[in-house]
Amino acid sequence: MAHEQDFSREQPGAYPYTRGIYPEMYRKKLWTMRQYAGTGTPKETNRRLKRLLSQGQTGLSVAFDLPTQLGIDPDDERAAGEVGTCGVSVPALPQLDQTLHGIPLAEISLSMTVNATAPAIFAMTASLAGRLGIAPHLLRGTIQNDMLKEFSARNLYIFPPEPSVRMAADLMEFCIRHYPRWHPVSVSGYHLREAGADAGQEIGFAIANGIAYLELLLQRNIHVDEVAPGMSFFFSAGSGVLAEAAKFRAARRLWAKLVRERFKAKNPESMKMKFHAQTAGSELTSVQPEHNIVRVTLQALAAVLGGAQSLHTNAKDEVLRLPTASSALLALRTQQIIAAESGIADLVDPLGGAYEIEALTDRLEDEARKWIQAVDAHGGALKAVEIGFVQKKIRESAYKDYEAIQTGKRNIVGVNRWETSRPIPVPTSGNTSAKRMKHQASMAEAIQRQRSSRSEEDAARAILRLLRDADQRMNIMPAMLEAVNTGCTIGEIYGALEGLFGKYDEEVTPSHEYESQSFDREGRVGWT
Repeated sequence: MAHEQDFSREQPGAYPYTRGIYPEMYRKKLWTMRQYAGTGTPKETNRRLKRLLSQGQTGLSVAFDLPTQLGIDPDDERAAGEVGTCGVSVPALPQLDQTLHGIPLAEISLSMTVNATAPAIFAMTASLAGRLGIAPHLLRGTIQNDMLKEFSARNLYIFPPEPSVRMAADLMEFCIRHYPRWHPVSVSGYHLREAGADAGQEIGFAIANGIAYLELLLQRNIHVDEVAPGMSFFFSAGSGVLAEAAKFRAARRLWAKLVRERFKAKNPESMKMKFHAQTAGSELTSVQPEHNIVRVTLQALAAVLGGAQSLHTNAKDEVLRLPTASSALLALRTQQIIAAESGIADLVDPLGGAYEIEALTDRLEDEARKWIQAVDAHGGALKAVEIGFVQKKIRESAYKDYEAIQTGKRNIVGVNRWETSRPIPVPTSGNTSAKRMKHQASMAEAIQRQRSSRSEEDAARAILRLLRDADQRMNIMPAMLEAVNTGCTIGEIYGALEGLFGKYDEEVTPSHEYESQSFDREGRVGWT
């Protein structure tokens, strides 16, 4: 497709922002180094976060365990074996307080990877900030809150799509009104890519989801120039350095055009795509895991060359378990070496103008636009997810990638090329079965103590108000704040809402031979 202008002549910091959203990019301010961390109890995670900050990390990124993400309390039998295993357990406000104790929330940006329970987690965050005397306009950070991608890729949902997305929009509206420096959604292409989407699908489906969130807020009589500046995106950074850098440039340009042309935005801040990148978990290998250090370095380089605002680098052993403290520090050092020693941060758009980069950028923009048009043709992102269109296309792409690895068309060192029978030992994280049981017992006891110390009358009244507001399609956030402040737990809040909305279980209809095959990536990590 021929493009209507010569993008090689664009200036950094100018529409459509292909070359970066700021004129000086990293010359003026480096990307935020935001290592994803969370493990075991709140106190253990607090120690890990403080250690990373002491070593030069410039932003926090908190990982929550599965029970917290699915609205299940640690003393619930469904939480058995999962409390604190892939993130920190935060069933109520006191546990978030312990997790962030002593961290200067007024001075540092906080990122929280949580979706289905994002309204409750943000309510806890806002309440904690208020108790610390931090004014709403000073609280900075991002909460993922992207429910559309949960249904198409990650599958950590509780309720059906419509009420789930409506609650996400409630949180967005609440932050726009009251917390102007907080990004209330991080539209995730990362999880789409981890599930098997190709690069064009990653940015196309993610932007289609971003369009859906914009439209939901516009329906609430909020202007595009109030909504778009607070939106952020989250993408995967793979090992194909040039293609990935071009992907970020294409995504930025396409978003700018759509926001200006389709939504008639006037504020330049609305057109600037701000995005966090994470190195590709699905490209790590459990065989020869030391080699993941090289992969992560290439992936981080791609993100920096593509102009990311924030970056997490995976640890070498993250394919096997929660990273050890030493491997997490090495992952942070990878970013710091790129920033301080490579010289890349001294250049605004190091790859701009190169024929291959410009051609790849054009091609990926065209591919992504076609996927957006396909989603539009299926009734928009919410409808496309409800009918399974997005899921089907991602599965088909995943199977193509699997075939390419199996046939050797795509090489994975140590997996299908230059294999070795001698494994390289990796230190354990110490998160043994006995330790997990101890975590669960400790957290279960803590939440039971909390329930016994609160006013049951106040807690019951708060839950009733939340259910009433949700049933009447009112914004649930004021009631959510009341619920967490009266001591309601995440299990009680989402258990009550499940009684109203119902629990969602996707019916998967096999659409490809992929469903009947053994999909073993031979040592490659599953989806993050």
